[in-house]
Amino acid sequence: MATEVLRMDEFAGKAESAADRAHRGIRAAIAGGEFEAGAMLSESDLATRLAMSRTPIRTALSRLQDEGWITVYPKRGALVREIGAREAEDLADARHALEALGARRAVDLRRLADSLEPVLANQREAALAGDVAAFVESDIAFHRGFVDAAGNPLLTGFYDRLRDRQALLITRGVVAVAERLDEILKEHDGLLVLLRNEDADSFDTALQAHLQRSTEAMRS
Repeated sequence: MATEVLRMDEFAGKAESAADRAHRGIRAAIAGGEFEAGAMLSESDLATRLAMSRTPIRTALSRLQDEGWITVYPKRGALVREIGAREAEDLADARHALEALGARRAVDLRRLADSLEPVLANQREAALAGDVAAFVESDIAFHRGFVDAAGNPLLTGFYDRLRDRQALLITRGVVAVAERLDEILKEHDGLLVLLRNEDADSFDTALQAHLQRSTEAMRS
């Protein structure tokens, strides 16, 4: 009996792993610009592409819809979402409010800057490698660090709800304006300099300008 239970657990783990693998694969293709906004994805094509059955594909698409990456149309496929100008501006405003507040509530701004330096180093490596998905993930982690600094789980929870729209917005900006990668890194460097100078007011202003530029890049 113990052996049978173990095998059932292993099978369940493989089924879950297939859905997770499908989720990561489809999301990475969207984040990397392979599946552009407005593209219609079919379950059968995705199943062939990822060498798995349609069941985990269907589960992954449902999850991606919940996260805001796609819109599923029964019997037609899944449409890769656009982010409208108003939604992008609203997202930038919400992020600025949470990130600026988090930094202002930080106990030690210099320590915060030091803690984010390795994240920025990872983002530089991703840019050099041309790995857009990794660049986006590092960008999100970098900005999330400002919110984490407040030590307020409610603020972090609110911010995490924006995560997927944030990733999609950054992706659109990076794909449309590839040359801005270096500018983003320089702006991140500048934000850390202001933190080390313990200049919260200038950090707030620079952060807002940085987020606005990213929003404009996505819309261009």
